Amino acid sequence: MQVPWAVVPENVRTLRHYPRRQLPGDLLAGLLVAALAVPQALGYAAVAGVPVQVGLYTLPPALLAYALFGTSRVLFVGPVSTVSVLSGSIVRALAGGDPELAVRLTSALALTAGVVLVVAGLLRLGWVAQFLSQPIVTGFVAGLVVLIVVGELPALAGLPSPAGNLAERLLTLVGGVADFDGLTLSVGAGALVVLFGGQRLLPRVPWSLVVLVAGIVLSSRASLAEHSVLVVGAVPGGLPVPSLPLVDVRLLGGVVTGALAIAAVGIAEGLAAVRTFSAEEVDARTDDRELVAHGAADLASGLFGGMGVGGSLSKTAANASAGAHTQLSGITSAVVTLAVLVAATGALAELPRTVLSAIVVHAVWGLVRPREFTRYARLRRNDAVAALVALGGVLALGPLGGLLLAVAQSVLGLVYRSVQVDVDEMGRVATEKAAWGSLRSDPTRRTYRGVLVLRPSGPLFWANASTVLAQVERVALARAAEGGLRAVVLDLEATNQMDSTTSDRLTHLVHVLRRHGVDVHLVRVFGEVRRVLRRAGLLDDLGPGHLWHSIAAGVKAARAAPEGEDEPEDGADPDDGS
Repeated sequence: MQVPWAVVPENVRTLRHYPRRQLPGDLLAGLLVAALAVPQALGYAAVAGVPVQVGLYTLPPALLAYALFGTSRVLFVGPVSTVSVLSGSIVRALAGGDPELAVRLTSALALTAGVVLVVAGLLRLGWVAQFLSQPIVTGFVAGLVVLIVVGELPALAGLPSPAGNLAERLLTLVGGVADFDGLTLSVGAGALVVLFGGQRLLPRVPWSLVVLVAGIVLSSRASLAEHSVLVVGAVPGGLPVPSLPLVDVRLLGGVVTGALAIAAVGIAEGLAAVRTFSAEEVDARTDDRELVAHGAADLASGLFGGMGVGGSLSKTAANASAGAHTQLSGITSAVVTLAVLVAATGALAELPRTVLSAIVVHAVWGLVRPREFTRYARLRRNDAVAALVALGGVLALGPLGGLLLAVAQSVLGLVYRSVQVDVDEMGRVATEKAAWGSLRSDPTRRTYRGVLVLRPSGPLFWANASTVLAQVERVALARAAEGGLRAVVLDLEATNQMDSTTSDRLTHLVHVLRRHGVDVHLVRVFGEVRRVLRRAGLLDDLGPGHLWHSIAAGVKAARAAPEGEDEPEDGADPDDGS
């Protein structure tokens, strides 16, 4: 039977022409990244507050789903620190200490996040992801790293995890120094030394796998569990089966809210990785496809009992440096993880929990970039503020509250900046052909008696139309009071959209100025703006000969009005040289 390739995902169709010379690189990269991803998946499951096997259940379906729908050839999708800690904080708030409910809630969050992302992608809402600016993501991730490290310190030291906010947990840890288990702390500290030292000396070696195996061997040989060192315990083997995680309807509000946050954070890190490691041009269509691909990965993970996922910057970098050419490397990693689930979960029972915590701390430590905060402060103060608000919000309010605070601050900043539009008086640039510029930057530019040329420095829309056009009105009426002003030429080049509020305010401006004997000419009114003004009736109010393609043409028409022709103050014609 012939395959209907038109309905097959694009990534599958390209496999028909897969270059065999790329096979060794993809297979090797898949093996190496699996060696990095499997131990971290175990750790991230612990961070998310669910059994370690949930991390293993997550990898194969997420990797396979992204391989089918993703745009990047090297992006590695799976459990990531940001999503894991966010999921854990949401689940702990909703589960009330019930471990079985925690597992169902974790998968329900992944499923719901997947639905959100797929729907957003199909509706072409990829542009929404841009509201999570890089400074926000930087501060948010830094805050999460602090929470993760503080959360893993008790396990590193052999203590139960304290309750409360960040400050309360730190105080509990400091007050409980005398209760640290020396052997547990020694094993954890040794693992950290190997991880950080080995990464510096031989960065291509999968040190997390080395530490994982060494921890299991040491624990088995030295019977660490009999000497007060907490171990992971029995890990169920076998392949996961698809199922729907059912939760109480009363928890659905929290699940949906949490899923929105998980979707936003996961896609933010994923898009950052795509932009960093993609050889192809990234555009709005790419963002939409990535929303669908990440949503499919979340859906697949949730259906198979996994957790929310995201595109991992660190593992994508490892994948690319290991020689991956296509998503066949991700498929290879998925197969390796399935093999672990089938044949190797029994060995994980002896893994010291402190080693798992060391792997998590090492995995997230490099995500903190202090130099980025310094760079933001140097480049633009608002970016530094956004990063610090995100960082402080996460530490004070938790991951979800911190994210919402940072996004709200960013949106408010955007609205505030959009309202800060100045109105410049324009003059003709003597040294350029038909060019006009602000008198504020060069007062010697040529102006014309009886004609005032004004240009808003930014786009007009409903939030700033009243303020900006009131400024135009004040300037024009003040000039008219001085005598001699016959016309205002208003340049709308910066405005590429038009709404009813703005068109109404423009109409009001025209009527007010005409009552004071001042005519209005609009110039550089393009596309949708012109259509809306025509439908609003403003162009009819203006009458013929009041809409022009350039400032020079508008000034020439204003000067040729019936009440006489004034000479330019410098004796030059406004469209001279045009």
